[in-house]
Amino acid sequence: MAGEKGRGGKSGTRRRPGLTGDRTDDRPVYVIGGGPGGLAVAAALRGRGVRAVILERSDAVGDSWRRHYDRLRLHTTRRLSALPGLAMPRSFGRWVSRDDMVRYLEKYAEFHELEIVTGVEVTRIETAGADWLLHATGGRRMTGRAVVVATGYNHTPRLPDWPGGDAYTGELLHAAEYRSPAPYRDRDVLVVGVGNTGAEIAVDLTEGGAARVRLAVRTPPHIVRRSTAGWPAQRSAVLVRRLPTRLVDGVSRIQARLLLPDLSAHGLPRPRKGLYSRVREGAIPVQDAGLIDAVRRGRVEPVAALESFDADTAVLADGSRITPDTVIAATGYRRALEGMIGHLGVLDARGRPVVHGGRTPKQAPGLYFTGFTNPISGTLRELGRDAHRIAKALARG
Repeated sequence: MAGEKGRGGKSGTRRRPGLTGDRTDDRPVYVIGGGPGGLAVAAALRGRGVRAVILERSDAVGDSWRRHYDRLRLHTTRRLSALPGLAMPRSFGRWVSRDDMVRYLEKYAEFHELEIVTGVEVTRIETAGADWLLHATGGRRMTGRAVVVATGYNHTPRLPDWPGGDAYTGELLHAAEYRSPAPYRDRDVLVVGVGNTGAEIAVDLTEGGAARVRLAVRTPPHIVRRSTAGWPAQRSAVLVRRLPTRLVDGVSRIQARLLLPDLSAHGLPRPRKGLYSRVREGAIPVQDAGLIDAVRRGRVEPVAALESFDADTAVLADGSRITPDTVIAATGYRRALEGMIGHLGVLDARGRPVVHGGRTPKQAPGLYFTGFTNPISGTLRELGRDAHRIAKALARG
């Protein structure tokens, strides 16, 4: 197969067992996606004696991590971010950098001797009797007894269709294209979206010498300290995730008033809706990586939401008009699963799988999903838990 790699993701042309021409003969479990979720599932399956083949569309594991912006560090702790079966080195520090995360994923694949085929993108999945038939690039067809979809929560950049956007004469890009502040030194930049990505990019720009940085906010976010007196916010999230929503909302509101400054005078008021109520709606709190200080000092200026463009002008929800040199849209991603599995009736109205982890849809037994939730307790931690559940379910089958 073109683009095939051997165990551990190392380059090579050795054909894997069971890959004969464009068909598979021994009914493995196919894992679609070579990110953390796919690697964790494959390792858990291998640990139970189940053959798993990872199909990765890029040329290496952890492709999405390689393309993140330079300053990225995990907002979850090193200990709670390791995948099953391999701890992260202490040398990575408490908050793991992007480059160290990539190194870890490469080492994880090698350590567990995972079977990975790169350069193969699965375009459609269909039932084939008791098996599953996968259609992939290059006319490939592969048959397996089960499929795990692990293509990720942040798969395809979502850029809103703002009126006038096609005619905007300034620079407009999605946050997925942002790498470092160097190209924006001495420029006027508007960052749209105040999730963790938008907040961190805004801070990165100010520290990197941008002349002016504004942050367009539609709904004020909940902001939490990454750690307080050495206690990481992630551990609190793990502890409270199964408590009543009203209780968590009340406690977090008190904590915010005690531990965080009121930024209302700077254009960033406290949210009206409770923290856990917003989490239930899919809005994860922003972990402070310098945003609070940048807003207080006037280095990042919160402004109203972006509504439209008019030639070189960005029109905001409060009617104000500004003319930034660059607009960076930190507006999220789509799962982009419709083409591959939309015909199976396993997606909800928002394009997300109706189940995850060790459960399969009633109409599609043998089809598993991991990595399509955005839990407050940390995505990497939950990927590891999903991996164990999926492996346990498939080992019984």
